[in-house]
Amino acid sequence: MLKIIRYNDNMQHTIKRLRLEKRISSCIKESPVTVLLGARQTGKTTLARLMAEKYGKAEIFDLEEAASRRALENPETALSGLRGLVVIDEVQRLPGLFEVLRPLCDNHPARARFLLLGSASLTLVKGVSESLAGRAIFVKIPGFSLDEIGAENMDRLWLRGAFPRAYLAADTGAAIRWLDGFVSTFLERDLPQMGIKVPAGALRRFWMMLAHYHGQICNFSELARAMDISSNTARSYLDILSGAFMLRMLPPWHENIKKRQIKAPKAYFRDSGLLHLLLGVQTMRQLRSHPRYGAAWEGFALEQILAVCGGEDAYFWSTQRGAELDLLLIRGGKRYGFEFKSSEAPAMTRSMYIALEDLKLDSLRIIYPGTKVYKVHDKVTVVPLGMLSDGKAGSINLNPAQSNFPWRSKGTE
Repeated sequence: MLKIIRYNDNMQHTIKRLRLEKRISSCIKESPVTVLLGARQTGKTTLARLMAEKYGKAEIFDLEEAASRRALENPETALSGLRGLVVIDEVQRLPGLFEVLRPLCDNHPARARFLLLGSASLTLVKGVSESLAGRAIFVKIPGFSLDEIGAENMDRLWLRGAFPRAYLAADTGAAIRWLDGFVSTFLERDLPQMGIKVPAGALRRFWMMLAHYHGQICNFSELARAMDISSNTARSYLDILSGAFMLRMLPPWHENIKKRQIKAPKAYFRDSGLLHLLLGVQTMRQLRSHPRYGAAWEGFALEQILAVCGGEDAYFWSTQRGAELDLLLIRGGKRYGFEFKSSEAPAMTRSMYIALEDLKLDSLRIIYPGTKVYKVHDKVTVVPLGMLSDGKAGSINLNPAQSNFPWRSKGTE
């Protein structure tokens, strides 16, 4: 369970993250190296320290601290004699460490288990994949999700976003100030520490412009023209933001059908609070009247589904003639479709009929902010997003023989 202090009044809040705790514990048992990936300030360190407490014998190195960096100046000597769980935070700051870990992982039996934490996916995944192939398991750590905080807090989570400090701030104003400081720190300190040399002002303007393209198919030329930069520069900016877990680039799905299909990815803000900050939205009333309200709901609901179901084999589908599916998940050889609708009583659309037929979907869920479950087709059910938090949703097991797909229970099929 994740304990976070509410800084204004010293009240202690406890947010249970049992799904993530169970996943991390299983990975530590299965593999000599477990890597926690995610944006800064999503609770990776808190989860890692909780794992260390449960493990009993543990050693923790935080590479943002000078003492830890000095202790690992000769990593082979420092790590070879350790036992138990070894936690290394911000590991991307010491990429040469991966080569040192390889022989330590190959000891039989392994003397220590390593829990690595990082916030730069491109650099970290590449380094681990090249040096620790077959020895490491990756676990992605998002911010808070709806199944952790409860359906009654959905609007708060949507408006403020999933970063623990923003969600738990004393009021919306404090949450906005924290998010604004997070953006500044990310651009002015975090990116340079990752070795990325991009003018902070230019990237902030690009990031703000992307807020108005949230949920849209990426047109690199259009983005470049809007910023008066080259297409290659626009692509590099997108790579930076997605590699640091600020953006999700959702890939397109291609089917062997006689239709022209979209081949460019969609761009989504992973955190709804950052999206609203850059859109200038501060209240739910402003959000509901904003031109990007539907897109904001789509991105928020998408992240909640992927937090529970996992982001692997996740796509969108769209044709040149306008048929589309917001999210396609492939699990155990089956195809599950999702549409995200912000209306009060969504119904079947022509696009859904086409997606069911062309993609051979096993089922389709229309996710909306209401409270009632109802069917609109043999394979299509309208489901409240809030059901993710009330125990009916369950979780997805990637073992097809034991699959328990969300909303299968309690008469919702």
